[in-house]
Amino acid sequence: MSEPLAPFGFADVAREDKPRLVAGVFSSVARRYDLMNDLMSGGVHRIWKDIAARRLNPQPGEVIVDCAGGTGDMARRLVRLAEAARARRGGAPASVAVIDYNADMIRVGRERARAAGIGWVVGDALALPLPDAAADAYLIAFGIRNTADLAKALAEARRVLKPGGRFLCLEFSKPASAALARAYDAFSFNVIPAIGARVAGDGESYRYLVESIRRFPDQAAFAALMRAAGFAHVGWTNLTGGVAALHQGWAVGGA
Repeated sequence: MSEPLAPFGFADVAREDKPRLVAGVFSSVARRYDLMNDLMSGGVHRIWKDIAARRLNPQPGEVIVDCAGGTGDMARRLVRLAEAARARRGGAPASVAVIDYNADMIRVGRERARAAGIGWVVGDALALPLPDAAADAYLIAFGIRNTADLAKALAEARRVLKPGGRFLCLEFSKPASAALARAYDAFSFNVIPAIGARVAGDGESYRYLVESIRRFPDQAAFAALMRAAGFAHVGWTNLTGGVAALHQGWAVGGA
């Protein structure tokens, strides 16, 4: 029987090798990761993340998993919103657990985000270091396509959520129009690796990231994977014409 494969950019690699290869990509770019996000998107990623954080609607006392949250860019948003809700309603502080496979990304995140309410854990999205039904909400932003097994990552998210828990996934997706898709491809393959080479000193890692976007399932296919993992009321919202999509679902009943 042949060894299971996973996509690594446009290549297929042994599933067990992908975590190591992806770790190398993010270790290389960790220090410049947030700056590169601004340069690649013209700052639009900040708007997408604000939309995702508001949709998650963090509340006082909740336990929230920010999976693949490395530098804490999303976690800081979640804590701010939870604290604003706490100022209005009272209650206990929320707890945001940033879980990321890459120790270098976690290290950068700890240095930059010293906000109370954020915990930092080096951990695997395919084997989360949490008990069953531990979290009120789970969010993964631009990280799930880097896992070696989408179905297993979704199953783990479902496992750690309480009944009624919220799942959100912000990820690059498929543009809704052919014209936008052509323009996006031209920018992605010609400009992003060049920016990566100049700013982060690593054009190849950013070529991988562009290729990984093209290998990711479209909106409907990813929604089907979510349903198969046990999520209910599954849907998505296209952002910037489908360049990104915000997927959501709810954990209903037992895992």
